[in-house]
Amino acid sequence: MESYQEFEAARAMLEWQIELGATEAICDAPIDRYSLPDSLPKPAQASGVSQAVAQVEEVEVDAVAEAQAAAKAAASLDALHAALAAFEHCDLKKGARNLVFGDGTPGARVMIIGDAPDRDEDRAGRPFVGKPGELLDAMLAAIGLSRSESVYVTTALPWRLPQNHEPRPDQLAMLRPFLERHVSLAAPEYLIVMGNTACDAVLGKRGISRLRGHWAETWGRPVLPMLHPTQLLGRSRDKKMAWADLLELNARLKRSTS
Repeated sequence: MESYQEFEAARAMLEWQIELGATEAICDAPIDRYSLPDSLPKPAQASGVSQAVAQVEEVEVDAVAEAQAAAKAAASLDALHAALAAFEHCDLKKGARNLVFGDGTPGARVMIIGDAPDRDEDRAGRPFVGKPGELLDAMLAAIGLSRSESVYVTTALPWRLPQNHEPRPDQLAMLRPFLERHVSLAAPEYLIVMGNTACDAVLGKRGISRLRGHWAETWGRPVLPMLHPTQLLGRSRDKKMAWADLLELNARLKRSTS
């Protein structure tokens, strides 16, 4: 009890001194500041080995080139997953719980690319989970598609963005080689990009309300931009546009098999 009272008394005294404007603690013995040297001596030069290490650390890493090399070397989806897990140049990895890679049926005719993972996807380590995932599954079922048989899904970025902020251009650039390789290995016939970040990562364009419903082409495949299920949950009036896009996809699939 006495030690606690002593602590409280000391803290009260310190707070009182701060209010009076004290900015520096006084030592037991006085210091003649006029006798102090004008400048401190320079530290001794680092050894040759230390200097070499410092120079190496100062060299900037070309993250895009590193990503291109790692992605190109991946010969399978499992190898690509491992390459992403080992990639240390993206700061998003440090703040994410899990790497979000893919779900569904690799090799399916349709591959859907969503925006960056949200909180639920980050926790689950899978794309399109929770209510947005349930809505996506219902949308696919309406035209006879499903993850279990005919659709493969992923996200434009493998790690969650802090506070769901927009990705920086450098983040998109360093992760785009992995996404392109992901598409190549999954080998879909058609790509569906859902949301602004997905459009930016694949097409280099933003403005999903303007782009949706209009076919484009990238990486040698037809691409159809669509609204993300998360947006549809918040704006039910947009569901009719999503339904029109689903019908367009369904018609395209039927024409290519007839």
